[in-house]
Amino acid sequence: QVQLVESGGGLVQAGGSLRLSCTSSGSNFNRHGVGWYRQPPGLPRESVAAVFSSGATEYSDSVQSRFIVSSNNAENTLALQMNSLTPDETAVYYCSAWYGGTQYWGQGPQVTVST
Repeated sequence: QVQLVESGGGLVQAGGSLRLSCTSSGSNFNRHGVGWYRQPPGLPRESVAAVFSSGATEYSDSVQSRFIVSSNNAENTLALQMNSLTPDETAVYYCSAWYGGTQYWGQGPQVTVST
């Protein structure tokens, strides 16, 4: 059983920054792709940023140029630097990784952006 442990959520003012981190208990962290998702209140979960096994990254249109995703395969960690946050980005943010055909999720720290 793989566990993903996240840290770094919290409260920030609009325009501010937060950094989320995720550590996996499994090895070969990015063998099949890792990423960050978020779920705003009352809305479905959506992809925010992904790192493919090739090392290529992909972002949703709404966060492009403001968020930066990075992974360290040697340490089995994933990070998300979030800049210029807006109140509508208040959500639970989830780290995700694929292992053996199964998608695993972190516990989802809350990120709240105040006006």
